[in-house]
Amino acid sequence: MYVPVFNALDDDSEIRALVAAAGSAELVTVGTDGYPTSTLLPVVWDGDRLVLHMARANPQWRTIGDDAPVLAVVTGPQAYVSASWYPSKAEHGRMVPTWNYSAVHLTGRARVRTDAAWLHEAVTLLTDQHESGRADRWHVTDAPAGFVEKQLRAVVGIEVLVERVEAKAKLSQNRSAPDHAGVVAGLTAEGDPQAAAVAHAMHRTGPRA
Repeated sequence: MYVPVFNALDDDSEIRALVAAAGSAELVTVGTDGYPTSTLLPVVWDGDRLVLHMARANPQWRTIGDDAPVLAVVTGPQAYVSASWYPSKAEHGRMVPTWNYSAVHLTGRARVRTDAAWLHEAVTLLTDQHESGRADRWHVTDAPAGFVEKQLRAVVGIEVLVERVEAKAKLSQNRSAPDHAGVVAGLTAEGDPQAAAVAHAMHRTGPRA
């Protein structure tokens, strides 16, 4: 991932929070034909590993050998940034649109897991992460055990031991304070949840120029 110094995220807790908030990752692997393939999967970052699962009917898992190198791409909120939002546009006109976003790339080695105990732990981790804080939480144990076992037979697990983490938040940090504020105001006025989320992240980060 190309990460300019002013866009780099290096705080582990902040990076993990971004992954947890996204809740999913594009798992990219290389098929037997030498071409990349990917599937969007729910993900839990547990210690130094990623825990994922996919449908057994998905042929991608059959191309993942033991310790195969993989890339998990996690994308946070993203939005188009209009050049008209920069106050400096009125001064010299030397502005162009851009795209603001946050992303994490996790590179590591994968193993396919098919044992029932591991899969049960995996879906429990995933459920607990997303049900946390809900007033009426659902637990895996709320469903009949036989039903859960049947559902688990329809999936396979993917465990990725993370070797490299690259994280980026492109949030207009390199702009002047007035231009940064102009983008926040423009995104907020869009009335779009993604744009609002980017504006919130920008407000929290602030300009670094």
